[in-house]
Amino acid sequence: MSTPTAVLPAQAAARLDHYTVVDVRTPGEYAAGHLPGAHNVPLDHLHTALPALKAAAARRDLLMVCASGGRSAQACGTLAGADITATTLTGGTTAWAAEGHDLSRPGTGATAGWAMERQVRLAAGSLVVLGLAVGSRWKPARWISGAIGSGLVFSAVTDTCGMAAVLGKLPHNRGRAADLDSTMAALQQ
Repeated sequence: MSTPTAVLPAQAAARLDHYTVVDVRTPGEYAAGHLPGAHNVPLDHLHTALPALKAAAARRDLLMVCASGGRSAQACGTLAGADITATTLTGGTTAWAAEGHDLSRPGTGATAGWAMERQVRLAAGSLVVLGLAVGSRWKPARWISGAIGSGLVFSAVTDTCGMAAVLGKLPHNRGRAADLDSTMAALQQ
């Protein structure tokens, strides 16, 4: 089994033409800005794309990317389990942009969605406020706020986010099947 490695944004930028860059964020996040030349294979579709990724890895090193490095490290672990060597970008696109490297954005007419972290903050905050507001009339509704708070603590401790997983399945965060098919075809060429 291959061991995943990590590179800093400056190291990745210096060797970007040696990598096949795979962005594992949702299509909405990808549209908001991605590394130049990156292919979008959302994390929940990684198993479907394994044959295409194996073919791409046979030609060039794979660089897995997400917003902060968490999902791309998870993707590297999945790929390592399939005996595919991959590298993760430390700090993800956030660190990449913070170091002054360019992000590609779609042309006019494409819609860029909110980053997943922003979507989670909106959903969690809204549910807490709802729980408190309804709880002023019906006391058991305050448990909603408590449950969301507990979920956020669990998320921080385990470095996972169940709410992000659920939000990632919403239609505005899902790409069209044709997008994934064309990405997989490009990875196999």
